Amino acid sequence: MALSHRDYRLASDTDKAKSAGIVNERLLSDYLHHVFPFADEAAVLPSLRKPLTFQDLDTHLQTLLCEGDTADNSASDRELEGRLGPQPVVLDHTGGFEGLLFVDDDLLGVIGHSNFSSIRATTCVYKGKWAYEVLISSQGLMQIGWCTLNCRFNQEEGVGDTPDSYAYDGNRVRKWNVVTTNYGKSWAAGDIVSCLIDLDDASIAFCLNGQSLGTAFADIKTGPGVAYFPAISLSFKESVAFNFGSRPLRYPCEGYLPLQDPPAADLLKAHKLLGFVKNVLCTHIHVQEERMAEADCSVWRLNGEATVLITMAHIFKYFAPLMCQVYLVEDVLMNFLLGILEGGGSVDEHPLIQQLLDLFWLLMEDYEVNECLKQLMMSLLRAYRFSPIIPDLGFQIHYLRLTTAILRHEKSRKYLLNNVLFDVLRSVVFFYIKTPLRVKEAGLDELIPTTWWPTHFDKEGKDERQPKDESSDERLRRRAYERGCQRLKKRIEVVEELQVQILRLLLNNKDKRTGKASRYIFLNKFRRFLQENASNRGHPTALCPPEYMLCFLHRLITAVRACWDESCKKISGSVTSDAAFVPPQLFYNGKVDYFDLQRLGGLLSHLKKTLRDDLAAQANVIIDPAEIQAASMGDLDEDEESGAAQRPAGSTPARPGWLGSPTLGRTNRFLGAAAVGLVTPRRPLGQPDKVKVRALAMERRTEEDIEGSHGGDDGLLLGRPVGWLQQPVADKSLLELTDGIVMMYNLSVHQQLGKMVAVADDVREYAVALKDTDEKMARCPPGRPDILEELGKSQKVFAEKLNHLSRRLAWINATTYSKEKMLDVYWLLRVCMGTIEHADRTGSLFAFVPEFYLHVAMYAYNALKNYFAPAGGMEQLPGYEETLTQLAAILAKHFADPRIVGTDIKDALMQALASYVCYPQSLRAVERIPEDQRVAMMRNLLAPYEQRPWAQTNWILVRLWRGCGFGYRYTRLPHLLKTKPEDANLPSLQKPCPSLLLQRHMARLLSTDKDMAASFLNSVLNQLNWAFSEFIGMIQEIQQAAERPERNFVDTRQLKVCATCFDLSVSLLRVLEMTVTLVPEIFLDWSRPSAELLLRRLAQLLNQVLNRVTAEKNLFDRVVNLRLPGLESVDHYPILVAVTGILVRLLVDGDRHRTCRAACVLLSDPCFQLHSIRHLLSEAGDQASLKTAPALASSFSVPVPSVAPPPLAGPSELKHFSLNAYSDYVSEDEKLKVESMLAFLTRESQKAATSMQPASEDDLCPICYAHSISAIFQPCSHKSCKACINQHLMNNKDCFFCKATITAVDDYCKPPASSS
Repeated sequence: MALSHRDYRLASDTDKAKSAGIVNERLLSDYLHHVFPFADEAAVLPSLRKPLTFQDLDTHLQTLLCEGDTADNSASDRELEGRLGPQPVVLDHTGGFEGLLFVDDDLLGVIGHSNFSSIRATTCVYKGKWAYEVLISSQGLMQIGWCTLNCRFNQEEGVGDTPDSYAYDGNRVRKWNVVTTNYGKSWAAGDIVSCLIDLDDASIAFCLNGQSLGTAFADIKTGPGVAYFPAISLSFKESVAFNFGSRPLRYPCEGYLPLQDPPAADLLKAHKLLGFVKNVLCTHIHVQEERMAEADCSVWRLNGEATVLITMAHIFKYFAPLMCQVYLVEDVLMNFLLGILEGGGSVDEHPLIQQLLDLFWLLMEDYEVNECLKQLMMSLLRAYRFSPIIPDLGFQIHYLRLTTAILRHEKSRKYLLNNVLFDVLRSVVFFYIKTPLRVKEAGLDELIPTTWWPTHFDKEGKDERQPKDESSDERLRRRAYERGCQRLKKRIEVVEELQVQILRLLLNNKDKRTGKASRYIFLNKFRRFLQENASNRGHPTALCPPEYMLCFLHRLITAVRACWDESCKKISGSVTSDAAFVPPQLFYNGKVDYFDLQRLGGLLSHLKKTLRDDLAAQANVIIDPAEIQAASMGDLDEDEESGAAQRPAGSTPARPGWLGSPTLGRTNRFLGAAAVGLVTPRRPLGQPDKVKVRALAMERRTEEDIEGSHGGDDGLLLGRPVGWLQQPVADKSLLELTDGIVMMYNLSVHQQLGKMVAVADDVREYAVALKDTDEKMARCPPGRPDILEELGKSQKVFAEKLNHLSRRLAWINATTYSKEKMLDVYWLLRVCMGTIEHADRTGSLFAFVPEFYLHVAMYAYNALKNYFAPAGGMEQLPGYEETLTQLAAILAKHFADPRIVGTDIKDALMQALASYVCYPQSLRAVERIPEDQRVAMMRNLLAPYEQRPWAQTNWILVRLWRGCGFGYRYTRLPHLLKTKPEDANLPSLQKPCPSLLLQRHMARLLSTDKDMAASFLNSVLNQLNWAFSEFIGMIQEIQQAAERPERNFVDTRQLKVCATCFDLSVSLLRVLEMTVTLVPEIFLDWSRPSAELLLRRLAQLLNQVLNRVTAEKNLFDRVVNLRLPGLESVDHYPILVAVTGILVRLLVDGDRHRTCRAACVLLSDPCFQLHSIRHLLSEAGDQASLKTAPALASSFSVPVPSVAPPPLAGPSELKHFSLNAYSDYVSEDEKLKVESMLAFLTRESQKAATSMQPASEDDLCPICYAHSISAIFQPCSHKSCKACINQHLMNNKDCFFCKATITAVDDYCKPPASSS
C-alpha cells in the first residue's frame, strides 16, 4: 500500500478509542524503550525505567545518538597525522595534470584524451600507511601509483618514468620506476587495483581485486620534504575511477587507512538509526491485548498505524539527511537492503523493500529521496560492475536482485527513469556480463574441469572433426567439456533472466496512475541514448562500449518480444513478434527522430522537398510549410527564395527553437519527431484525411503521440499508404523500440560480434601448433634429447594456453554465441527484411528508409554465417531456406535500385551480392527468386560498366561462371596450395559453384538485346585494357626499383594495387570467356552491329596479354619469380588459362566458317605471334631468363618480413609455363583442344603468309598502320580501316582528320590500276 503525505494524520481524541494505532501510555513507553534502548538498557528493570512518550522522544533520541561521539572524534584527530591536503580528496584538475584529460563532475573519474596524460590527487602523505583504490574501466595502457610534487611529466613520460614516482601497469604486467621489470598480473575492465604505501617501512605494494601482488618497491625515498600523491598516467580513451575514501573501500587492507576520512560520527549515527528502524520492523503491537510481540520483519506492512508512523517519523528526522551521503548509502542502506534479500527466493517474496520505499517517499523530503535513490543506484551499479567473477556469479545476482526490487516500486522507478538511469548513470552496465580475463580466479576450472579443443584439421586449417573420426578418449573429453559448458551456461542464464526482468519493469506501460507510464519515459530516454551514440562516432570517449551494447541488445530483444507477444493476445489477428517489422510510416511521418542518419534517398530535407507531392498522394501527409522553410534556412546549398515562394503573404515564419541547438546539427532533421494536427480534407468524404506534420522534441512526446487511438492508423502509424490493408498492432511503442534495436546493432554490436571471434581463432591456431609439436616429437631422432626437451617445453606452453583459452571460449560461447543469441540475430535479420519489403511497396517513399536497415540485414546474415559456428550452422534455423531466398530477392532488386543514392550503401549491396553468390546454399537461393527478378538482376549486372562499381559486378559474373571455364575448377591457385590462407572463410576461397540457370538468363539477354550486348562488351574490353595496362606499368616500376644498385623499398600498398589490377584482368578475361561460350555470335556473327569491331578488339587484347606474359626473358617472368609479399596471386596459370579458354572457344568449339573468321582476325592483328600459342604447351625450360632472379631478390625489398618462397604444387619456378604440368587442373580433353588450336593456327598462318600480297604504305590505314583502308567517311571522304572508325564512332561522331560530323560510313575498295 503506497501512502502519500496527505494520508498521514493522527487520530483525534474522539477517535482514539476506535483507532488500532494508538496505545495506552504504559504500552507506548514500553514500546519506545524497546525501539530506542540505551546501551545498558537490559540491566534496568522495566518498572524502574522513566516513562517515555512522544513528547520527550526527540530528546531521548538525541541523547542516544550522541553516545560515542567523543571517542570517535578523538580517534579521527589521531588519523590526520601523516597526511596533508584538503578533505575530501579529489583529482587536482587545476594544476596537477599534464596532457588532455576529461575529469568527471565528482573529480574522481578520468578519461585520457591525448597520447599519455597524467594527473595527481589533491592530498599527499608523508608518514604512516595509506591506501586508495582505482576502478579499472578499460584495460589499456595505464600506469597507476604514487609520485612526489617534484615529478614532471610529459606526453611521453608519466608516473613511474621519473625518479620519485612509482607505478604498476597491469596492461603490460610490469612495475615502473625509471626502469621496468615484470610484476603482478594482467588487469581487465571491471577490476579494482588497491595502491598501498607504507612510509614507515618505505615500501609500496599493490593488490588486484583484494589479492596481494607482493611488494613492488622497497627503500623508497622518505624523510623531510618528501610526500607522495596518488597519481596516474593513461593513454588515449582509457578510463578509471578513483576511490580515496569517499565510499567504503571495496578491499580494505588491515593497517592501511584511506586517504579520505570516513564520516565516522555520521556512520555511527546511521547504524544506530538503522537499528531503531529494524526494531520497529521486528516489533508488533497488539493494541487490544496491550502487549508487544516479536514479528517477522520480512512481512512488515505500512498500514498507517499512528504509533508506528510517529515513531518512524522521529527516526527519519535524523536518518533522512544522512541518506544523502554516498558513503552512508553504500555502507549502511545498501548493505541493509541486500541483507533483506539474502534468504534467496524470488524478489516477489520480499515485499519489505517495497514497504520501505513507501516509507521513504512518505517521511523524507522529495529532494532527500531523490538523492538517496540516485546514490543507491550508483552504488549498486559500481558494485555490479566491479564485482569479481565467481563460479555461481553470486555477487552479480545479488546486486541485480536488489536493483530489481527497487525498480518494482513504481514511484521510485519513474524517478530513476526520468532523472538517473540514462542521465547520470551508464545504466546499460546492468545488462552487461563481463568476460573474465583470468579463468582460474573466476572459478572456471571448477565448473569446467575437463577442457577440449579440435584436433583434426584440413590443409586450410578448418576443423575436420566428425564424431565417427573421434577416438574414445577424445569423445569422453569433448562430452565432459560440453557438460561443463552447459553448467556454465545455466549460471549465466540466471543473470540474464534478472536483467530481462529489469527491462520488463522499465517497459511497463500499465503504471499510469502516477503519471506517464514507464515505457514511454524509457522510450524517450532510449532514443536519446541512441542519438548520443550515433552522433559521437568521432568521439569514442562519449560512446557506450560495444561490449555493453551487445549484451543490452540481447536483453532488450528478449524483453521486447515478450511484451510484443503479450500484446498480441489482446487483439486477434495482430502481428506477432515472429513476423515483426517496422511499418514504413515511421520513416516519413516524423514521429520518430533519426538524427543525422542517412536515408536511402539522401538527406531528409531534400526528400521532403522533392517527394512532397508523393507524400500527399500516397500517404495523405502534408509537410508543414514552416518546416520546409526552416530546412531551407539551414541548407546553405539550397535556394533561399524557394521557401519564400511558399509562404503566405504577410506571414512571418517562426524559426523553431531547436534550430539553434548545437546537438541537432543541420536541419535535415526537421521531422525528428512530430505533432500532428488535422487540416481541411482535400479528398471526398470517406477518404483518409490529410495531416500536417511539424517537429516536436523527443522529450515532449506523449503517449497519445506514440500510441494514438487503440489499433488506429494514428500515433506512430500515421500516414498509412493508400490502399494498404490495415494490420493491427497492439502496442505501437514496441515498433519504435524494435527500430531502436536495429539502429543499435548497426552502431557497434556487429563490430563486437566479429571481435569476439578472435578467441575461437586463437584456440584453433594453438591447437594446430600443438598438433604440429606432437608430430615433431614423434619424429624426433632418439639421439637428440635436447630437441625433445625443447619440444616438450613448447608442448607444455601450448597445452596450458589451450586449457585457458578453451575455458574462456566456453564463457564467450555462453554469453555471445549461444543458440539463443543466434536466434536473436536471426530475428533481427527477419525484422529488417520484412521492413524493407513493406517499404519497397510504397514506391518512391522507399527513399525515406534509413540506410542502416539494409546494412543490418547484410551484417546480421554475415554474423549468422561466420560468427555462430559453436551454436550450429544457419541450416538449423527455422525457415532458413525461405529467409535466404527473401534476402536474395532484396539484394538482387536493390543493388541497382535508382531510389538508393548513397555510394557507400550501393557498394555495400554490391559486395553483399558478390559474397552471396560464392556459397552454394545462398546461390541456390538466388536461383529460387522469381524469374522476372532474376532476369532484372542479370540485366542490371550487364549494364555498361562506366560510372558504376564495375569491379564487384564483374566479380559476381565470374562467380556465376567459375567451375565452367577452361581450367577454372580450382578453389585456390595451384602455386598457393601449400601456403595457409589468412582466412579460409573468405568468399574468394569457396569451392566453385556455377549457376547454369543465371548463365542462361545472361545468354538470352545478350542474344536478344544487341545494343546492350555491344555496350556491355565494349565496357568490358575498355576495363580490361585499362587494368592490364596499369598492371604492366606497375611491374615495370617494381623491376626498375629492383635493378637499382641501392637497396629500395616499394610501398606495400603499391604492391597490393598491382595485384588487384592483375586479379581484375583475370576476372575480366573470364567474363569474356563466359560471353564467348554462351553467346559466340556476339563476336562471330558479323551481321550484328559491332561484332567485327568487338572481335578485332578482343583479338588485339588477347595478343597483347600473350606477348607480355609468354615472351622470352620478359618482365612478367622476372617479377613473378621474385615472389614478393603482396603479389602472391600474380602467376602465369590464372591469366594464361583464361586467355586459352577464350581462344579455344573461338577457334575450336565453333563451326568451320566462324572459326576461320576468328582465325583470320587473330592472324591479321600485327601483334600476333605464333610462338606465344606454342608457349602454352612448352616443355623446355630456358634458364637464361631467370638467372637474374636471385640477384634481383637480394637487391630488392619491401617493408615486410622476408619469407622463403613457397614451393609450387605444379611445375618448378625455374621452368617455362606449360599446361601439361597442371594435370590436376586442366583436363585431357582441354589439352587436346589446345593442341588442335595450335595445329589449326599453324596451318592458317602458313596460308596467310603465302597469300598475303605486299601492300604499299598508301594503302594502309593512316590511324593504325596495321590494316588496309576499307572504309570511307561521308560527307568528308576521309578513309581508314573499319576497325578504327567503328571503335571511334562508339564514343565520338567527329572525323579523325577534319572534325566534321560523320553521317555515314561506306565500304571502300581500291580502284584497279589503269593500264598504260
